[in-house]
Amino acid sequence: MSRFWSSAVHDLDPYVAGEQPKIPGLIKLNTNENPYGPSPRVIEAIQAAAGDRLRLYPDPSSTALRQRLAARFSLTTDQVFVGNGSDEVLAFVFAGLLKHDRPLLYPDITYSFYKTYARLFGVTVDEIPLDDTLRIRIADYERPCGAIILANPNAPTGVALPLDDIEALVSSHPEQVVVIDEAYVDFGAESAATLVPRYDNLLVVQTFSKSRSLAGMRVGFALGQRPLIVALERMKDSFNSYPLDTLAQAAATAAIEDEAWFCETRDKIVANREMLTKALLDHGFEVLPSAANFVFARHPGRAGGDLAKDLRERAVLVRHFAKPRISDYLRITVGTDAECHQLLAAIDQII
Repeated sequence: MSRFWSSAVHDLDPYVAGEQPKIPGLIKLNTNENPYGPSPRVIEAIQAAAGDRLRLYPDPSSTALRQRLAARFSLTTDQVFVGNGSDEVLAFVFAGLLKHDRPLLYPDITYSFYKTYARLFGVTVDEIPLDDTLRIRIADYERPCGAIILANPNAPTGVALPLDDIEALVSSHPEQVVVIDEAYVDFGAESAATLVPRYDNLLVVQTFSKSRSLAGMRVGFALGQRPLIVALERMKDSFNSYPLDTLAQAAATAAIEDEAWFCETRDKIVANREMLTKALLDHGFEVLPSAANFVFARHPGRAGGDLAKDLRERAVLVRHFAKPRISDYLRITVGTDAECHQLLAAIDQII
């Protein structure tokens, strides 16, 4: 089959998504999905939209959704871009804003899709090592570059930078685009969206998959001043002029409107994260300070791969990365109270 592939396909190293197995009684804590369902208003909106209108193309500009997002972030509608999940938004960002003569900078330990997109779109990169405590040092990015992208909170570590550090980075690179990928920001970090009106080189990317419980709908968005958004629109309209289907637009708009549900479920996750962190520490784990809906932890007496395997045998799935510097760590999604306690019970059996 590979004889039909182009050179671009041969050279790719595709991103590997978290496992989605079918195991009876599985406790699935490996893909950072929200353990609580979406707002009931989302379900109502999908049902209302699932009628005769589906024979028509969706609004290509997702106008209603962009208006709601603009209002939420105190921006104008033309400063908002939406796409099929933040991964598609990031693809347009890499292709349209991050390819320059000088290298793109991002951490050596971060969202692994960055490396995939860099190879796909021919973006030269310099990976900047995290420090010995697996944290980003803003001073390390004070070097010549074409652009910068950071996940905040970082993934898979969960560690967040304060907003002052983000602003210092953006202000010190006025001629470079700085992209802040905020997939997990709602669980404890400060969003850089408030900086968008002041910095024309800042682009903020978020998703509905995590804090809004819409991973199955694939909705992401970017916030930035108009020239950056125009670049993304030009990419979109050269690739797929109808990115979000009618149901996804309805679902995301309803999710934004139900702030009470968002706050209630987010607060449950944050409380469970703090409980899980304390319990893991009590079990002898080292746990990085997380501002996300997961924790990044290791046990000094157990190899990460072995511990992940032992948990899987007990129907508890977590994420293990067999990579330098983090091979003994596990990324554990914060689940419901019951799921967290089942995880801890499994750990009791193993350790």
